[in-house]
Amino acid sequence: SLSPGLKEVVESCRGKNLFFSTDIDSAIRDADLVFISVNTPTKTYGMGKGRAADLKYIEACARRIVEVSNGYKIVTEKSTVPVRAAESIRRIFDSNTKPNLNLQVLSNPEFLAEGTAVRDLKEPDRVLIGGDETAEGQRAIRALCDVYERWVPKARIITTNTWSSELSKLAANAFLAQRISSINSISALCESTGADVEEVALAIGMDQRIGSKFLKASVGFGGSCFQKDVLNLVYLCEALNLPEVASYWQQVIDMNEYQRRRFACRIIDCLFNTVTGKKIALLGFSFKKDTGDTRESSSIYISKYLMDEGAKLHIYDPKVLKEQIILDLSQPHISEDPHRVSELVTVSVDPYQACQGAHALVVCTEWDMFKELDYEMIYDHMLKPAFLFDGRRLLDQLHPRLQNIGFQIETIGKKVTTSRIPYTPTAGVPRISINPEPPTKKTKV
Repeated sequence: SLSPGLKEVVESCRGKNLFFSTDIDSAIRDADLVFISVNTPTKTYGMGKGRAADLKYIEACARRIVEVSNGYKIVTEKSTVPVRAAESIRRIFDSNTKPNLNLQVLSNPEFLAEGTAVRDLKEPDRVLIGGDETAEGQRAIRALCDVYERWVPKARIITTNTWSSELSKLAANAFLAQRISSINSISALCESTGADVEEVALAIGMDQRIGSKFLKASVGFGGSCFQKDVLNLVYLCEALNLPEVASYWQQVIDMNEYQRRRFACRIIDCLFNTVTGKKIALLGFSFKKDTGDTRESSSIYISKYLMDEGAKLHIYDPKVLKEQIILDLSQPHISEDPHRVSELVTVSVDPYQACQGAHALVVCTEWDMFKELDYEMIYDHMLKPAFLFDGRRLLDQLHPRLQNIGFQIETIGKKVTTSRIPYTPTAGVPRISINPEPPTKKTKV
């Protein structure tokens, strides 16, 4: 695993109070507490395609649990699920019950982030447990609270009804995604006015009512949760006949797509409005640093836009395998012709190979190692003018040195380039025209 600290935890506990088994039925029968932690992907077909959560794995788990269980057990949904999923699990249990079987259903959503999962579990901001308001439901909640209280302060353990717990997880991810889209919308304005989005983020983040977290402008958010959960929230609102609420949250996704498209257009425009046949180096393919996860990575979509224009991409990521990169870029919604991917995409073994003979270098993931590269050597082996597009504001501290080397720098939310090449966005990416001096008011005499 790439999650820091996980290996050490497993090694210290395995064989003591941590065991792994492929005998699922026996594990269920022997357990007092069962966590359902299966994937809940977005549906790829039928009603709600592309937005609704596919709960087939949740249902399969519920049916297997009720089939092999006996006695009293607490079944806890850990997966991110739409509101009232616990009710569906309970209906399956009630419809297949048998003598002496008592299954209680709880909601206990996880709030872990990839790359910091162990730390987030050991020192959580909060633990959320939802259950029935019946005596049996409260008994189950108390039992799970007792487990968490071994290391989590009681003040950080929140108990709610099941529906509030389920909705809180979706809402939390939606709010985090909203923060990113909000600052990204400001980054577009900054690039058109001469403001610096980092300075703006600092200024507004120091307001304690707003806070500074998740105000980092970038090429867009990715990962397995944000887009999936926001779209699930949108679908839920539409299903409940709340179109205005659905439209509000849809804008979070629309802004993320706009930011990706706008960044790709900026690359194309700066490269003399054509990238056909040009080598472009992409540094980073995972959706964020310290993980090999590429799900919904912005790098995939930047690659798509550039491949659509015929660019030759040389991609380097320290953790993502070549097979995964090719698989991601060969998906039908990314490339209609998998053979074209093999023609246009090369996965490089190191960043220097990726940049050799490139017209542009594009930073898509904020891996720390990219701050330590020998940019003098990279510049010497690139075609001139050598462009550097920083999609993560990773190299801000290096800008003076990079400019002295000779790079033409383009970064999110700031005008940095020393290039004289004008930036004219392509059609479909509007730009606000600002008149720095208001017209002189004529006075009648």
